[in-house]
Amino acid sequence: MSAPLTPEQAWQPLPASAWDSATARHLLRRAGWAARPDDVARAVAEGLPATLDRLFPAAPPPFPRPVFMVKAEERLAGLRPKKRAATTPEERQIVDREERELERLASIEFSLKWLQAAADPARAAYEKWTLFLADVYVVAFDKVRRAEHHYIHRDLLRTFGAGHAPELTKAISRSPAMIDYLDLSRNSKRAPNENFARELFELFVLGEGRYAEADIKQAARAFAGYRFGKDGFRLDVRAADPGPKTVFGRTGPWTGDEVIDLAYAQPAAATFLPREMTRFYLTDTPPPPEFFVPLGEAWRASGFELRTLCHAFFGSTFFYHPDHRANYIKSPVHYLLGLVQDLKLDLLPLPRTTLQPLRQMGQNLLEPPNVRGWVGGRLWINSSTLAARRQLARTLCTPLDEDTLNADERLELTAARDAGRSRFTVDDERIRDLASLGARGIADRLCDFFLPVAVSPAYRAAVVDYLETGPREEFEERVRRATIALLQSPEYQLC
Repeated sequence: MSAPLTPEQAWQPLPASAWDSATARHLLRRAGWAARPDDVARAVAEGLPATLDRLFPAAPPPFPRPVFMVKAEERLAGLRPKKRAATTPEERQIVDREERELERLASIEFSLKWLQAAADPARAAYEKWTLFLADVYVVAFDKVRRAEHHYIHRDLLRTFGAGHAPELTKAISRSPAMIDYLDLSRNSKRAPNENFARELFELFVLGEGRYAEADIKQAARAFAGYRFGKDGFRLDVRAADPGPKTVFGRTGPWTGDEVIDLAYAQPAAATFLPREMTRFYLTDTPPPPEFFVPLGEAWRASGFELRTLCHAFFGSTFFYHPDHRANYIKSPVHYLLGLVQDLKLDLLPLPRTTLQPLRQMGQNLLEPPNVRGWVGGRLWINSSTLAARRQLARTLCTPLDEDTLNADERLELTAARDAGRSRFTVDDERIRDLASLGARGIADRLCDFFLPVAVSPAYRAAVVDYLETGPREEFEERVRRATIALLQSPEYQLC
Protein backbone atom coordinates (compact mmCIF):
# COMPACT_ATOMS: atom_id res chain seq x y z
CA MET A 1 0.00 0.00 0.00
CA SER A 2 1.44 3.36 -1.03
CA ALA A 3 1.31 6.53 1.00
CA PRO A 4 -2.20 8.03 0.81
CA LEU A 5 -2.81 11.32 -0.94
CA THR A 6 -4.52 14.28 0.67
CA PRO A 7 -7.49 15.67 -1.27
CA GLU A 8 -5.41 18.68 -2.27
CA GLN A 9 -2.60 16.47 -3.59
CA ALA A 10 -4.94 13.99 -5.24
CA TRP A 11 -6.44 16.35 -7.77
CA GLN A 12 -3.25 18.08 -8.83
CA PRO A 13 -2.33 17.34 -12.46
CA LEU A 14 0.09 14.49 -12.99
CA PRO A 15 3.57 16.05 -13.35
CA ALA A 16 4.85 15.98 -16.93
CA SER A 17 7.93 14.13 -15.68
CA ALA A 18 5.70 11.23 -14.55
CA TRP A 19 4.13 10.73 -17.97
CA ASP A 20 5.80 7.68 -19.48
CA SER A 21 4.92 4.36 -21.06
CA ALA A 22 3.71 2.91 -17.73
CA THR A 23 1.32 5.77 -17.00
CA ALA A 24 0.18 5.80 -20.63
CA ARG A 25 -0.65 2.08 -20.45
CA HIS A 26 -2.59 2.67 -17.25
CA LEU A 27 -4.64 5.44 -18.88
CA LEU A 28 -5.41 3.45 -22.01
CA ARG A 29 -6.40 0.32 -20.07
CA ARG A 30 -8.64 2.19 -17.62
CA ALA A 31 -10.13 4.93 -19.80
CA GLY A 32 -10.44 2.44 -22.67
CA TRP A 33 -10.01 -1.30 -23.02
CA ALA A 34 -6.37 -2.11 -23.86
CA ALA A 35 -2.90 -0.61 -24.25
CA ARG A 36 -1.58 -1.60 -27.65
CA PRO A 37 2.11 -0.78 -28.13
CA ASP A 38 1.52 1.66 -31.01
CA ASP A 39 -1.15 3.50 -29.02
CA VAL A 40 1.12 3.70 -25.98
CA ALA A 41 3.95 5.12 -28.08
CA ARG A 42 1.63 7.73 -29.59
CA ALA A 43 0.31 8.78 -26.18
CA VAL A 44 3.82 9.13 -24.74
CA ALA A 45 4.92 11.21 -27.73
CA GLU A 46 1.86 13.49 -27.62
CA GLY A 47 1.85 14.03 -23.86
CA LEU A 48 -1.00 13.63 -21.42
CA PRO A 49 -3.01 16.84 -22.16
CA ALA A 50 -3.04 16.20 -25.92
CA THR A 51 -3.92 12.54 -25.37
CA LEU A 52 -6.89 13.49 -23.19
CA ASP A 53 -8.01 15.99 -25.84
CA ARG A 54 -8.03 13.16 -28.35
CA LEU A 55 -9.67 10.54 -26.12
CA PHE A 56 -12.42 12.89 -24.91
CA PRO A 57 -13.24 15.16 -27.87
CA ALA A 58 -15.45 18.22 -27.59
CA ALA A 59 -17.52 16.90 -30.50
CA PRO A 60 -17.84 13.12 -30.11
CA PRO A 61 -18.21 11.01 -33.25
CA PRO A 62 -21.80 10.15 -34.22
CA PHE A 63 -23.30 6.69 -33.99
CA PRO A 64 -25.83 6.30 -36.83
CA ARG A 65 -28.97 4.25 -36.40
CA PRO A 66 -28.29 0.63 -37.35
CA VAL A 67 -29.86 -0.33 -40.68
CA PHE A 68 -32.08 -3.08 -39.30
CA MET A 69 -33.40 -0.76 -36.60
CA VAL A 70 -34.58 1.69 -39.27
CA LYS A 71 -36.28 -1.11 -41.19
CA ALA A 72 -37.80 -2.52 -38.00
CA GLU A 73 -39.30 0.87 -37.12
CA GLU A 74 -40.90 1.04 -40.56
CA ARG A 75 -42.31 -2.45 -40.12
CA LEU A 76 -43.55 -1.68 -36.60
CA ALA A 77 -45.34 1.42 -37.86
CA GLY A 78 -47.15 -0.81 -40.35
CA LEU A 79 -48.13 -3.30 -37.64
CA ARG A 80 -49.84 -0.78 -35.36
CA PRO A 81 -52.89 -0.32 -37.60
CA LYS A 82 -53.14 -4.12 -37.84
CA LYS A 83 -53.19 -4.39 -34.06
CA ARG A 84 -55.93 -1.76 -33.79
CA ALA A 85 -57.92 -3.55 -36.49
CA ALA A 86 -57.57 -6.99 -34.88
CA THR A 87 -60.97 -8.46 -34.10
CA THR A 88 -59.88 -11.51 -32.08
CA PRO A 89 -57.32 -12.16 -29.33
CA GLU A 90 -55.56 -14.58 -31.68
CA GLU A 91 -55.07 -11.92 -34.36
CA ARG A 92 -53.69 -9.52 -31.78
CA GLN A 93 -51.31 -12.17 -30.43
CA ILE A 94 -49.90 -12.74 -33.92
CA VAL A 95 -49.11 -9.03 -34.24
CA ASP A 96 -47.69 -8.93 -30.70
CA ARG A 97 -45.32 -11.80 -31.47
CA GLU A 98 -44.05 -10.10 -34.63
CA GLU A 99 -43.53 -6.84 -32.71
CA ARG A 100 -41.56 -8.59 -29.98
CA GLU A 101 -39.38 -10.39 -32.51
CA LEU A 102 -38.64 -7.18 -34.41
CA GLU A 103 -37.69 -5.41 -31.19
CA ARG A 104 -35.54 -8.34 -30.10
CA LEU A 105 -33.64 -8.42 -33.39
CA ALA A 106 -33.24 -4.64 -33.41
CA SER A 107 -31.84 -4.69 -29.87
CA ILE A 108 -29.36 -7.41 -30.86
CA GLU A 109 -28.17 -5.40 -33.86
CA PHE A 110 -27.88 -2.24 -31.75
CA SER A 111 -25.73 -4.07 -29.19
CA LEU A 112 -23.46 -5.55 -31.85
CA LYS A 113 -23.03 -2.24 -33.68
CA TRP A 114 -22.16 -0.45 -30.45
CA LEU A 115 -19.58 -3.09 -29.58
CA GLN A 116 -18.05 -2.73 -33.04
CA ALA A 117 -17.81 1.04 -32.57
CA ALA A 118 -16.40 0.70 -29.06
CA ALA A 119 -13.76 -1.78 -30.28
CA ASP A 120 -12.27 0.95 -32.48
CA PRO A 121 -9.26 2.30 -30.52
CA ALA A 122 -10.01 5.80 -31.82
CA ARG A 123 -13.45 5.68 -30.19
CA ALA A 124 -12.83 3.40 -27.24
CA ALA A 125 -12.46 5.96 -24.43
CA TYR A 126 -15.52 7.99 -25.35
CA GLU A 127 -17.67 4.92 -25.93
CA LYS A 128 -16.59 3.61 -22.53
CA TRP A 129 -17.58 7.02 -21.15
CA THR A 130 -21.08 6.60 -22.63
CA LEU A 131 -21.18 3.15 -21.02
CA PHE A 132 -20.34 4.76 -17.69
CA LEU A 133 -23.09 7.36 -18.17
CA ALA A 134 -25.51 4.57 -19.06
CA ASP A 135 -24.56 2.99 -15.74
CA VAL A 136 -25.67 6.21 -14.02
CA TYR A 137 -28.76 6.99 -16.10
CA VAL A 138 -29.97 3.40 -16.12
CA VAL A 139 -32.72 2.00 -18.34
CA ALA A 140 -33.33 -1.67 -19.13
CA PHE A 141 -34.80 -3.60 -22.03
CA ASP A 142 -36.80 -5.94 -19.80
CA LYS A 143 -39.16 -3.01 -19.13
CA VAL A 144 -38.50 -0.69 -22.08
CA ARG A 145 -38.88 -3.07 -25.00
CA ARG A 146 -38.29 -0.51 -27.75
CA ALA A 147 -34.85 -0.72 -29.32
CA GLU A 148 -35.36 2.68 -30.95
CA HIS A 149 -35.90 4.24 -27.53
CA HIS A 150 -32.69 2.71 -26.25
CA TYR A 151 -30.88 4.12 -29.26
CA ILE A 152 -32.26 7.60 -28.53
CA HIS A 153 -31.26 7.27 -24.87
CA ARG A 154 -27.67 6.29 -25.70
CA ASP A 155 -27.50 8.98 -28.35
CA LEU A 156 -28.44 11.59 -25.76
CA LEU A 157 -25.65 10.31 -23.50
CA ARG A 158 -23.19 10.53 -26.40
CA THR A 159 -24.35 13.94 -27.63
CA PHE A 160 -24.53 15.67 -24.24
CA GLY A 161 -21.76 13.61 -22.60
CA ALA A 162 -19.04 16.19 -23.29
CA GLY A 163 -21.20 19.17 -22.35
CA HIS A 164 -22.68 20.45 -19.11
CA ALA A 165 -24.11 17.86 -16.71
CA PRO A 166 -27.35 19.78 -15.92
CA GLU A 167 -28.14 19.89 -19.64
CA LEU A 168 -27.46 16.17 -19.96
CA THR A 169 -29.78 15.44 -17.03
CA LYS A 170 -32.50 17.62 -18.53
CA ALA A 171 -32.15 15.83 -21.86
CA ILE A 172 -32.36 12.45 -20.10
CA SER A 173 -35.57 13.52 -18.34
CA ARG A 174 -37.03 13.71 -21.87
CA SER A 175 -35.55 10.39 -23.02
CA PRO A 176 -38.36 8.07 -24.15
CA ALA A 177 -36.62 5.14 -22.48
CA MET A 178 -36.32 7.01 -19.17
CA ILE A 179 -39.91 8.27 -19.35
CA ASP A 180 -41.03 4.67 -19.67
CA TYR A 181 -38.50 3.06 -17.30
CA LEU A 182 -39.12 5.37 -14.32
CA ASP A 183 -42.84 5.81 -14.96
CA LEU A 184 -42.82 9.48 -15.91
CA SER A 185 -45.54 8.56 -18.39
CA ARG A 186 -47.77 7.79 -15.36
CA ASN A 187 -46.91 10.96 -13.48
CA SER A 188 -49.76 13.48 -13.35
CA LYS A 189 -51.00 16.30 -11.18
CA ARG A 190 -53.77 14.11 -9.78
CA ALA A 191 -51.52 11.09 -9.17
CA PRO A 192 -47.85 12.09 -8.80
CA ASN A 193 -45.36 9.28 -9.41
CA GLU A 194 -42.14 9.71 -7.43
CA ASN A 195 -39.89 7.19 -9.19
CA PHE A 196 -38.03 9.61 -11.45
CA ALA A 197 -37.68 12.34 -8.81
CA ARG A 198 -36.24 9.82 -6.34
CA GLU A 199 -33.66 8.45 -8.78
CA LEU A 200 -32.85 11.97 -10.00
CA PHE A 201 -31.66 12.90 -6.53
CA GLU A 202 -30.29 9.55 -5.36
CA LEU A 203 -28.69 8.07 -8.49
CA PHE A 204 -28.21 10.88 -11.00
CA VAL A 205 -27.11 14.01 -9.13
CA LEU A 206 -26.72 13.89 -5.33
CA GLY A 207 -26.46 10.43 -3.81
CA GLU A 208 -28.31 8.66 -1.03
CA GLY A 209 -29.18 10.75 2.03
CA ARG A 210 -28.60 14.12 0.37
CA TYR A 211 -32.29 15.03 0.15
CA ALA A 212 -35.48 14.72 2.17
CA GLU A 213 -38.59 12.72 1.34
CA ALA A 214 -40.48 15.99 1.12
CA ASP A 215 -38.08 17.11 -1.62
CA ILE A 216 -38.93 14.02 -3.63
CA LYS A 217 -42.68 14.47 -3.24
CA GLN A 218 -42.53 18.10 -4.27
CA ALA A 219 -40.07 17.49 -7.11
CA ALA A 220 -42.25 14.73 -8.56
CA ARG A 221 -44.96 17.31 -9.17
CA ALA A 222 -42.57 19.33 -11.35
CA PHE A 223 -42.22 16.42 -13.78
CA ALA A 224 -45.95 15.70 -14.05
CA GLY A 225 -47.10 15.59 -17.65
CA TYR A 226 -43.79 14.43 -19.20
CA ARG A 227 -44.78 12.31 -22.19
CA PHE A 228 -43.19 10.88 -25.33
CA GLY A 229 -45.19 10.16 -28.48
CA LYS A 230 -44.67 9.65 -32.20
CA ASP A 231 -43.60 13.29 -32.58
CA GLY A 232 -41.12 13.15 -29.69
CA PHE A 233 -41.22 14.67 -26.23
CA ARG A 234 -44.18 16.78 -25.16
CA LEU A 235 -45.55 18.24 -21.95
CA ASP A 236 -49.15 17.25 -21.41
CA VAL A 237 -50.53 20.49 -19.93
CA ARG A 238 -53.63 18.69 -18.67
CA ALA A 239 -51.46 16.44 -16.49
CA ALA A 240 -48.85 19.09 -15.58
CA ASP A 241 -48.76 20.77 -12.16
CA PRO A 242 -47.93 24.51 -12.44
CA GLY A 243 -48.50 25.19 -8.74
CA PRO A 244 -45.86 26.20 -6.18
CA LYS A 245 -43.48 23.51 -4.91
CA THR A 246 -40.91 23.62 -2.12
CA VAL A 247 -37.69 21.82 -3.06
CA PHE A 248 -34.48 22.11 -1.02
CA GLY A 249 -36.08 24.88 1.01
CA ARG A 250 -36.96 27.06 -1.99
CA THR A 251 -40.56 27.65 -3.08
CA GLY A 252 -41.73 28.49 -6.57
CA PRO A 253 -43.73 27.14 -9.52
CA TRP A 254 -40.77 25.01 -10.44
CA THR A 255 -40.65 23.12 -13.73
CA GLY A 256 -38.73 19.88 -14.15
CA ASP A 257 -35.73 21.71 -15.61
CA GLU A 258 -35.73 24.13 -12.70
CA VAL A 259 -35.79 21.28 -10.19
CA ILE A 260 -32.71 19.83 -11.92
CA ASP A 261 -31.00 23.22 -11.57
CA LEU A 262 -31.92 23.28 -7.87
CA ALA A 263 -30.40 19.81 -7.45
CA TYR A 264 -27.12 20.87 -9.06
CA ALA A 265 -27.02 23.88 -6.76
CA GLN A 266 -26.68 21.51 -3.77
CA PRO A 267 -23.14 20.92 -2.42
CA ALA A 268 -23.37 17.15 -2.95
CA ALA A 269 -23.83 17.56 -6.72
CA ALA A 270 -20.18 18.51 -7.16
CA THR A 271 -18.81 15.32 -5.55
CA PHE A 272 -21.39 12.69 -6.56
CA LEU A 273 -20.40 12.01 -10.17
CA PRO A 274 -16.62 12.12 -9.52
CA ARG A 275 -17.09 9.47 -6.84
CA GLU A 276 -19.14 7.34 -9.25
CA MET A 277 -16.35 7.72 -11.81
CA THR A 278 -13.86 6.46 -9.25
CA ARG A 279 -16.02 3.43 -8.60
CA PHE A 280 -16.39 2.68 -12.32
CA TYR A 281 -12.82 3.36 -13.44
CA LEU A 282 -10.54 2.83 -10.45
CA THR A 283 -11.68 0.96 -7.35
CA ASP A 284 -14.53 -0.93 -5.71
CA THR A 285 -14.12 1.20 -2.57
CA PRO A 286 -13.77 4.89 -3.44
CA PRO A 287 -12.90 7.44 -0.76
CA PRO A 288 -15.73 9.30 1.02
CA PRO A 289 -17.41 12.25 -0.73
CA GLU A 290 -15.34 14.77 1.25
CA PHE A 291 -12.22 13.57 -0.54
CA PHE A 292 -13.62 14.88 -3.83
CA VAL A 293 -14.35 18.42 -2.65
CA PRO A 294 -11.38 20.12 -4.41
CA LEU A 295 -12.22 18.38 -7.68
CA GLY A 296 -15.92 19.14 -7.21
CA GLU A 297 -15.27 22.83 -6.62
CA ALA A 298 -13.28 23.08 -9.84
CA TRP A 299 -15.96 21.15 -11.71
CA ARG A 300 -18.73 23.41 -10.38
CA ALA A 301 -16.70 26.47 -11.44
CA SER A 302 -16.68 25.11 -15.01
CA GLY A 303 -20.48 25.02 -15.03
CA PHE A 304 -20.38 21.26 -14.48
CA GLU A 305 -18.81 20.67 -17.89
CA LEU A 306 -18.31 16.95 -18.26
CA ARG A 307 -15.33 17.18 -20.60
CA THR A 308 -13.58 19.39 -18.04
CA LEU A 309 -14.29 16.77 -15.40
CA CYS A 310 -12.82 14.01 -17.61
CA HIS A 311 -9.64 15.99 -18.19
CA ALA A 312 -9.27 16.73 -14.48
CA PHE A 313 -10.04 13.17 -13.37
CA PHE A 314 -7.97 11.26 -15.94
CA GLY A 315 -5.17 13.79 -15.69
CA SER A 316 -4.93 13.75 -11.89
CA THR A 317 -2.24 12.39 -9.61
CA PHE A 318 -4.99 10.35 -7.92
CA PHE A 319 -5.84 8.49 -11.12
CA TYR A 320 -2.22 7.34 -11.57
CA HIS A 321 -1.57 6.50 -7.91
CA PRO A 322 0.11 3.09 -7.45
CA ASP A 323 -2.91 1.84 -5.49
CA HIS A 324 -4.92 2.00 -8.73
CA ARG A 325 -2.56 0.00 -10.93
CA ALA A 326 -3.23 -3.51 -12.22
CA ASN A 327 -5.72 -4.42 -9.49
CA TYR A 328 -9.18 -3.75 -10.92
CA ILE A 329 -11.22 -6.60 -12.39
CA LYS A 330 -12.32 -6.03 -15.97
CA SER A 331 -16.03 -6.04 -16.66
CA PRO A 332 -17.22 -8.58 -19.25
CA VAL A 333 -17.45 -5.81 -21.88
CA HIS A 334 -13.94 -4.67 -20.96
CA TYR A 335 -12.62 -8.23 -21.13
CA LEU A 336 -14.21 -8.85 -24.55
CA LEU A 337 -13.13 -5.58 -26.13
CA GLY A 338 -9.71 -5.77 -24.49
CA LEU A 339 -9.19 -9.17 -26.13
CA VAL A 340 -10.33 -7.83 -29.49
CA GLN A 341 -7.94 -4.88 -29.28
CA ASP A 342 -4.98 -6.78 -27.83
CA LEU A 343 -5.28 -9.48 -30.49
CA LYS A 344 -5.90 -6.87 -33.23
CA LEU A 345 -9.14 -8.54 -34.24
CA ASP A 346 -12.41 -7.38 -35.72
CA LEU A 347 -15.43 -8.06 -33.54
CA LEU A 348 -17.30 -11.17 -34.59
CA PRO A 349 -20.72 -9.78 -35.67
CA LEU A 350 -22.60 -12.86 -34.47
CA PRO A 351 -24.86 -12.89 -31.40
CA ARG A 352 -23.92 -16.41 -30.30
CA THR A 353 -20.19 -15.69 -30.45
CA THR A 354 -20.33 -12.18 -28.97
CA LEU A 355 -23.53 -11.32 -27.08
CA GLN A 356 -24.07 -14.80 -25.66
CA PRO A 357 -20.58 -14.88 -24.07
CA LEU A 358 -21.25 -11.44 -22.58
CA ARG A 359 -24.43 -12.75 -20.95
CA GLN A 360 -22.60 -15.83 -19.71
CA MET A 361 -19.92 -13.58 -18.21
CA GLY A 362 -22.65 -11.61 -16.43
CA GLN A 363 -23.26 -8.50 -18.53
CA ASN A 364 -26.07 -8.07 -21.04
CA LEU A 365 -25.56 -4.60 -22.51
CA LEU A 366 -29.22 -3.56 -22.40
CA GLU A 367 -30.15 -5.45 -19.23
CA PRO A 368 -28.56 -3.89 -16.12
CA PRO A 369 -29.73 -5.75 -13.02
CA ASN A 370 -31.64 -2.82 -11.44
CA VAL A 371 -31.83 0.99 -11.26
CA ARG A 372 -28.37 1.12 -9.66
CA GLY A 373 -26.74 -0.45 -12.70
CA TRP A 374 -23.82 -2.86 -12.62
CA VAL A 375 -22.09 -3.30 -9.28
CA GLY A 376 -19.07 -4.95 -10.86
CA GLY A 377 -15.71 -5.44 -9.20
CA ARG A 378 -15.22 -8.79 -7.52
CA LEU A 379 -18.84 -9.69 -8.25
CA TRP A 380 -17.91 -10.16 -11.91
CA ILE A 381 -16.01 -13.32 -11.00
CA ASN A 382 -17.50 -16.65 -9.96
CA SER A 383 -17.03 -20.20 -11.21
CA SER A 384 -19.49 -19.89 -14.11
CA THR A 385 -18.48 -16.42 -15.29
CA LEU A 386 -14.79 -17.34 -15.08
CA ALA A 387 -15.48 -20.43 -17.20
CA ALA A 388 -17.21 -18.20 -19.75
CA ARG A 389 -14.19 -15.87 -19.86
CA ARG A 390 -11.88 -18.80 -20.45
CA GLN A 391 -14.08 -20.08 -23.24
CA LEU A 392 -14.16 -16.66 -24.89
CA ALA A 393 -10.35 -16.44 -24.92
CA ARG A 394 -10.21 -19.94 -26.40
CA THR A 395 -12.79 -19.06 -29.07
CA LEU A 396 -10.98 -15.92 -30.21
CA CYS A 397 -7.66 -17.78 -30.40
CA THR A 398 -9.06 -20.63 -32.48
CA PRO A 399 -9.63 -20.37 -36.26
CA LEU A 400 -13.29 -19.83 -37.08
CA ASP A 401 -15.01 -22.94 -38.39
CA GLU A 402 -17.45 -21.44 -40.87
CA ASP A 403 -19.00 -24.83 -41.62
CA THR A 404 -20.76 -24.61 -38.25
CA LEU A 405 -22.45 -21.29 -39.09
CA ASN A 406 -26.03 -21.01 -40.27
CA ALA A 407 -27.10 -19.08 -43.35
CA ASP A 408 -27.85 -15.84 -41.49
CA GLU A 409 -24.48 -15.92 -39.75
CA ARG A 410 -22.68 -16.44 -43.05
CA LEU A 411 -24.48 -13.42 -44.47
CA GLU A 412 -23.34 -11.33 -41.50
CA LEU A 413 -19.74 -12.42 -42.04
CA THR A 414 -19.97 -11.59 -45.74
CA ALA A 415 -21.34 -8.13 -44.94
CA ALA A 416 -18.54 -7.54 -42.44
CA ARG A 417 -15.90 -8.60 -44.93
CA ASP A 418 -17.42 -6.36 -47.58
CA ALA A 419 -17.02 -3.51 -45.06
CA GLY A 420 -13.33 -4.33 -44.64
CA ARG A 421 -13.55 -6.36 -41.39
CA SER A 422 -12.30 -9.91 -41.77
CA ARG A 423 -9.86 -10.79 -38.96
CA PHE A 424 -12.25 -12.34 -36.46
CA THR A 425 -10.03 -14.89 -34.71
CA VAL A 426 -6.33 -15.65 -34.35
CA ASP A 427 -5.63 -17.78 -37.40
CA ASP A 428 -2.73 -20.11 -38.11
CA GLU A 429 -0.79 -17.38 -39.92
CA ARG A 430 -0.82 -15.17 -36.82
CA ILE A 431 0.42 -18.07 -34.69
CA ARG A 432 3.23 -18.76 -37.17
CA ASP A 433 4.27 -15.10 -37.01
CA LEU A 434 4.38 -15.28 -33.22
CA ALA A 435 6.21 -18.61 -33.31
CA SER A 436 8.94 -17.04 -35.45
CA LEU A 437 10.05 -15.00 -32.41
CA GLY A 438 11.30 -18.11 -30.63
CA ALA A 439 10.39 -19.21 -27.11
CA ARG A 440 11.98 -16.28 -25.27
CA GLY A 441 10.66 -13.72 -27.74
CA ILE A 442 7.17 -15.19 -27.47
CA ALA A 443 7.30 -15.07 -23.67
CA ASP A 444 8.37 -11.43 -23.76
CA ARG A 445 5.63 -10.54 -26.25
CA LEU A 446 2.90 -12.27 -24.27
CA CYS A 447 3.99 -11.00 -20.86
CA ASP A 448 4.93 -7.45 -21.80
CA PHE A 449 2.17 -6.62 -24.28
CA PHE A 450 -0.85 -8.28 -22.71
CA LEU A 451 -0.40 -8.22 -18.95
CA PRO A 452 -0.86 -5.10 -16.81
CA VAL A 453 1.57 -6.40 -14.18
CA ALA A 454 5.34 -6.87 -14.30
CA VAL A 455 5.66 -10.63 -14.00
CA SER A 456 8.47 -12.29 -12.09
CA PRO A 457 11.45 -13.91 -13.84
CA ALA A 458 10.10 -17.27 -12.69
CA TYR A 459 6.75 -16.61 -14.40
CA ARG A 460 8.49 -15.68 -17.65
CA ALA A 461 10.79 -18.70 -17.38
CA ALA A 462 7.79 -21.00 -16.92
CA VAL A 463 6.34 -19.75 -20.23
CA VAL A 464 9.66 -20.35 -21.99
CA ASP A 465 9.99 -23.80 -20.45
CA TYR A 466 6.50 -24.78 -21.59
CA LEU A 467 7.18 -23.61 -25.13
CA GLU A 468 10.50 -25.43 -25.37
CA THR A 469 9.25 -28.72 -23.93
CA GLY A 470 7.81 -31.11 -26.49
CA PRO A 471 8.15 -32.18 -30.13
CA ARG A 472 9.21 -29.48 -32.58
CA GLU A 473 6.28 -30.24 -34.88
CA GLU A 474 3.89 -29.30 -32.06
CA PHE A 475 5.59 -25.97 -31.32
CA GLU A 476 2.94 -23.81 -33.00
CA GLU A 477 0.19 -25.57 -31.11
CA ARG A 478 2.05 -24.90 -27.86
CA VAL A 479 2.31 -21.24 -28.87
CA ARG A 480 -1.47 -21.14 -29.31
CA ARG A 481 -2.09 -22.88 -25.99
CA ALA A 482 0.33 -20.57 -24.18
CA THR A 483 -1.42 -17.52 -25.66
CA ILE A 484 -4.81 -18.82 -24.58
CA ALA A 485 -3.53 -19.67 -21.10
CA LEU A 486 -2.10 -16.18 -20.61
CA LEU A 487 -5.36 -14.53 -21.77
CA GLN A 488 -7.24 -16.77 -19.33
CA SER A 489 -4.84 -16.00 -16.47
CA PRO A 490 -5.81 -14.09 -13.32
CA GLU A 491 -3.36 -11.36 -14.32
CA TYR A 492 -5.14 -10.69 -17.63
CA GLN A 493 -8.48 -10.29 -15.82
CA LEU A 494 -7.03 -7.12 -14.26
CA CYS A 495 -6.38 -3.67 -15.63
